[in-house]
Amino acid sequence: MPTDLGVSTPEGQLIDAKAAARIGMYRWVVCGILFLATTISYIDRMVFSILAPDLQHRFHISEIQYGYLGSAFTFCYAFAQLLSGPFLDRIGTRVGYLLAMILWSTASMLHASCRGVAQFFVARAALGIAESPAFPGAAKGIAEWFPVKQRAVAMGVINSGSNIGVLLAVIMVPWLMTHWGWQSVFVVTGGLGFLWTALWIPIYRNPPISSPAAGQARPRTEPHHRWAALLTHRQTWAICLGKFCTDPSWWFYVNWLPKFMHEHHSLDIIHLGPPLLIIYMMADIGSIGGGWLSSAFLARGWSVNAARKTAMLICALCALPLIFAPHVSSVWTAAVLIGIATAAHQGYSSNLYILCTDAFPSTSVATVAGMAGTFGYSGAMMMSALIGYILTWTHQSYNIIFAMAAVSYLVSITVMHCVAPEFKAVEARQQAAPAL
Repeated sequence: MPTDLGVSTPEGQLIDAKAAARIGMYRWVVCGILFLATTISYIDRMVFSILAPDLQHRFHISEIQYGYLGSAFTFCYAFAQLLSGPFLDRIGTRVGYLLAMILWSTASMLHASCRGVAQFFVARAALGIAESPAFPGAAKGIAEWFPVKQRAVAMGVINSGSNIGVLLAVIMVPWLMTHWGWQSVFVVTGGLGFLWTALWIPIYRNPPISSPAAGQARPRTEPHHRWAALLTHRQTWAICLGKFCTDPSWWFYVNWLPKFMHEHHSLDIIHLGPPLLIIYMMADIGSIGGGWLSSAFLARGWSVNAARKTAMLICALCALPLIFAPHVSSVWTAAVLIGIATAAHQGYSSNLYILCTDAFPSTSVATVAGMAGTFGYSGAMMMSALIGYILTWTHQSYNIIFAMAAVSYLVSITVMHCVAPEFKAVEARQQAAPAL
């Protein structure tokens, strides 16, 4: 490992102050590259939902079929994370994330060749599988390079890439659709991932064997932990159940908001942009703000348990006004109400992911994050299919759906606190011992 990435002695002490400064700068470069990866992943995910009204008309896709197409992505994304997390923990962030980016960019571009529901179903499934290492890889990178007090802010920055991705998709998709047709949208946006590899390959490196990234010696001699061992800890179940309760709400925002705006406020693909820009700009603020909030509590001497959970509770309360979104006649009022909820979700999600790094060693972070992703996207998969039926049964009424999304965060934090009242780090020597 070159000295400009921070060489340490076998005892974990930095060689000099300049190396400490360089590694401090480098970790934020890592954060920036992971932010770009998250941005690209959400551009790829968002394209299909923005094009949904046109694709439904062009290929005669019903509401129920559209719900199943959403489930195809979430189902494969969910269960692929059971494998992608351990895969990343074993192969390392550098190689694992590179392979994931190449595969999901290819899958995104393949959407351009689809000509019906069955082909779109396969393409959505392939994208879900290929993107499954995205957030476990980001969490692992944060655990390896950042000290505890900076992790929530770093994860908030990375998580904000999801909102920037949506914003860019809202800008890019209508223009590409208008000038070059719907196939060009998938080809151009999918190609962004290959440009990203030109940054990742020469810049990203795994931390030194005895990394000072966490502010202390963290030798990578800890074992890779199996699912069965990790499931003996309350912390694992709390994170997984927390994701199960809240991920369905986020995927409702991603997959159905363009349709909601089109159906309830008569916005076409050209005029959809400004309201969605407001919504996801607010989400960006929430993503970074939620991470900053728990870090501020930590700086005041709060415990990790109190800091993370208090920040998450505040976010959960902020999501409640979402209940009124389908009842307002103004598109801008609806956009603000939804924007507050997406900001609350992103702040909540940033802290939820960081709990993986707080509780588990870096050699297990991707595995735990992958397990949590499986739970979260299992809930999202069920919710996506259910929404299609709800809209069919209620003649396009979104009232029940918005109410479910609004209360999901309070349900989540309640369940998490009941399962793990004290969120403490799991020591390596405790890994084999049941904690329930």
